[in-house]
Amino acid sequence: MINQEIKSYFPILNQEINGHPLVYLDSAATSQKPVQVIEALTDYYKLNNANVHRGVHTLGNRATEQYEGAREKVRKFINANSMEEIIFLRGTTTAINLIAQSYGRANVEEGDEIVITYMEHHSNIIPWQQLAKERGAILKYVELEKDGTISMEQVRAAVSERTKIVSMVYVSNVLGTMNPIKEVAQIAHKNGAVMVVDGAQAAPHLKIDVQQLDCDFFAFSGHKMCGPTGIGVLYGKKELLNNMEPVEFGGEMIDFVGLYDSTWKELPWKFEGGTPIIAGAVGLGAAIDFLNEIGLNEIEKHEHQMAAYAMERMNSIEGLEIYGPADPQQRAGIVTFNLNDVHPHDLATVLDMSGIEVRAGHHCAQPLMKWLEVTATARASFYLYNSESDVDSLVEGLRSTKEYFNDGF
Repeated sequence: MINQEIKSYFPILNQEINGHPLVYLDSAATSQKPVQVIEALTDYYKLNNANVHRGVHTLGNRATEQYEGAREKVRKFINANSMEEIIFLRGTTTAINLIAQSYGRANVEEGDEIVITYMEHHSNIIPWQQLAKERGAILKYVELEKDGTISMEQVRAAVSERTKIVSMVYVSNVLGTMNPIKEVAQIAHKNGAVMVVDGAQAAPHLKIDVQQLDCDFFAFSGHKMCGPTGIGVLYGKKELLNNMEPVEFGGEMIDFVGLYDSTWKELPWKFEGGTPIIAGAVGLGAAIDFLNEIGLNEIEKHEHQMAAYAMERMNSIEGLEIYGPADPQQRAGIVTFNLNDVHPHDLATVLDMSGIEVRAGHHCAQPLMKWLEVTATARASFYLYNSESDVDSLVEGLRSTKEYFNDGF
């Protein structure tokens, strides 16, 4: 059960901003870190800091055990078949770029299609734009419904026998929309395409089972799920990863290096060139332990409740428009909105004066902003440490902001 005790695990939340208690509502950008993760990082650096896989000394063995132990935790967390399917990278962006540059370059030809949606983060748009330009492929978009969801009819209309890659966000970082990944994957596979999932906003909040989803690739970041920055994961089906070439070369990922040719290590290490993100993996493993102890099902339930309460309270404010699905059960704990003619940057600045931290801007989703016919929005995103009192503070802050700008003009 999610309760206020959870908040006590996050030391950063016990402070004041501009003389007010901190209300952190920007977890979709990055989550805060519990003391368990902070201590795991500290202990690694204090007790076990060494490079992995290379040395035979005690510290090297300890570090390797922690690093590979974190890989096994990730495997269980998303229910992958094998540790060989878990690649540690810098984050979701790096993972999607790896897919595009390795799998995409080898399998996409002139006239082939890549299918995405208007709700994608730039990290799941630009790599495909670049691949399409390079290979002479066609980039296609799945049309959205009026409420920011997708329909299977639109997916079937977009995906054809020429489609080689379908790449889609599991949870929109703007609309909070939860997409039917399993059903989309079935359509992709029926047409001979692979299914790529941007799971950055899903892995922290939903129980993930990549085998049940039957996706071919799944990417996510540690910093959005109580883990450190600079660590992320690419899951890929073993048969696909085995046939892919690395895109980063150097130490650690090699088997044999000659004067004019080299061979690569087996999975997963052929994609992890150089000194890997050891401390980040250790911290991510600790974050997974923390989330598992609370329970992803409980976290998802809590966020649905938070979204429902926030939308109910915010809808009472005249002149405030909320974007995305009206049904809180169709969205994660993200509420994106605009207030009258107040620019989102001004809105966020005034809220910050009261210690309320929300996001403002295009949220790395400019095509979606164009679809919404706005230049920017404000966004409140909730996580396991938020409570209804945080929503109450937000609503009070929005009412004060509205009065502030009405009185000023």
